[in-house]
Amino acid sequence: MSDTIFAPATAAGRAAVAIVRVSGPKSAMAVAAVAGDVPKARTAAVRRLFGPDGREIDQAMVLFFKGPRSYTGEDAAEFHLHGGPAVVEALVGALAGLGLRLAEPGEFTRRAFEHGKLDLAQAEGVADLVEAETEAQRRQALEQLGGRLSEVQARWRGALEEALAMFEAAVDFPDEEVPTDVAGRARPVLEALAGELEAAAADVSRGTSIREGYRIALLGAPNAGKSTLLNALAGREAAIVTATPGTTRDIIEVPLVLEGYKLLLADTAGLRDTADEIEAEGVRRARAWAEDANLRLWLVDGASAEPVEIPRELQPGDVLVITKRDLPENEAGWKAADAAQARGLAVAAVTAKSPNDVAWLKSLLAERVVEALAGAEPPAATRLRHQELLAEAAARLRHALAEHDRLELAAEDVRLAARALDRITGRIDPEAVLGRIFSTFCIGK
Repeated sequence: MSDTIFAPATAAGRAAVAIVRVSGPKSAMAVAAVAGDVPKARTAAVRRLFGPDGREIDQAMVLFFKGPRSYTGEDAAEFHLHGGPAVVEALVGALAGLGLRLAEPGEFTRRAFEHGKLDLAQAEGVADLVEAETEAQRRQALEQLGGRLSEVQARWRGALEEALAMFEAAVDFPDEEVPTDVAGRARPVLEALAGELEAAAADVSRGTSIREGYRIALLGAPNAGKSTLLNALAGREAAIVTATPGTTRDIIEVPLVLEGYKLLLADTAGLRDTADEIEAEGVRRARAWAEDANLRLWLVDGASAEPVEIPRELQPGDVLVITKRDLPENEAGWKAADAAQARGLAVAAVTAKSPNDVAWLKSLLAERVVEALAGAEPPAATRLRHQELLAEAAARLRHALAEHDRLELAAEDVRLAARALDRITGRIDPEAVLGRIFSTFCIGK
C-alpha cells in the first residue's frame, strides 16, 4: 500500500495517556515533521510535538518502527500523548495536514495480514482479544492470536498433501516403480482427517458460546416469576415486574459472568395462547430464542393451582425451576416436577426473595456452563466461518473416499478440501470476505 494511515489507538475521552498510531511509507517523514527528528528505531524518546503552524501540541513519548519489524510489517510510529481530547485532536489535525489518511476500522491489522505478520485466523484473534469481556474470552482469543488454529490447520494441510502425493503418484506415474497400493495408503489418512475435521466443526459452537455468551432462556407461563428471577440473578431491575399477566412482550437479554464465562439470560414473554397480536409476537420470539438457547430454565409457579403447560422447546438436561418456594406448594408444582423427571430435566425449587436461593441457582448455572464450555482443550475453531469451511473440507474428503477407485476424481476432492482449509487462514480468500472481517474492528486496530 502506497498511502500512510494514522488513527488514535485508545478510546475517545479524557485519560492519562492516549496513543496515536501511524503506518506507511511516510511514517518517518511524519515523525520528523511533528517531533523534529526520528528517534532510533524501537527506542522510546521524549519529544516536543509541534503543529504545522509552529505551535506546540504536547510533550510526548515517540517510537519509530522500521518495517518489517513492526505490527503492520511496514514503517510505523506511535505517539504516546497526554490523554486530553484537545491534545489528541491537535495531533490528529497535524498528521492530516501532512497528507496522511485517517485509517479505516481494522486497517492496521489488515496491513499486518497483507504483509504476512498475521494470518486471517490470528487477525480474528486480535479482534476477539480487543472485545474480550471475560477471562474465558481472553484465554480463547490469546490461543487464536498465538496461532493455535493456524498450527492445527497446517497439520491438517500436511496430511492432505501427503494423501494427494499418493494419489498423484498413482495417476501420473502408473508405469514407474510405484507400489501398486500407493493410493490405498491414502485411505486411512483421509478417514482419520475427515473425522478430525468433523469433530472440530462440531466443536465450533463451544468457541462461539465462549465468545458471544452461553444462552439461557427463562420460559414459563405468565406470572411464573421469570422477570423477578432475572432481576435477582442480574442484581438489578432489568425487567419490569407487575402482577399483570403478559407484561413482558419482547426478549430482555441480560449479560452475566460466572466462573469467567459470559452468560446471556433472556426473560421472555409468558407462554400462552392469546388473541393480542403484540403478545402473540412476543410468544413467537420467546419460542424462537429458546430453541436456539444452550439451556432452558422452565419456571413454574409452585403455589399455583393452574394447569401446567410443558413448553415444547424443552430438551433433556434443561432445568425445571419451581418458583415462590416461600409460599405453600400447590398442584402446579407437583405436576411440573413429575413431568420434568419424566423428560430428564433437573428440578430446583427457589424463591427470588432469598439471597441464598439465588446464590445456589447461580452456582448451578455456573456448573452447567463450565461443564459445557471448559473442555479438555480450547476449541481450535471459534466462528461460523470456520465451521462452514471445516464442514466443506470434511465433506470433500468423504466424497474422495467414496470415489477412491476413480483416482483423478478423488485427487480433485482432496485439492478442494485443501483450498477450504486455506481459506480459514486467508491463504486464498476473496476480497469481499476480507473486507467483511476487518470492518468489524475498531479504528486504530
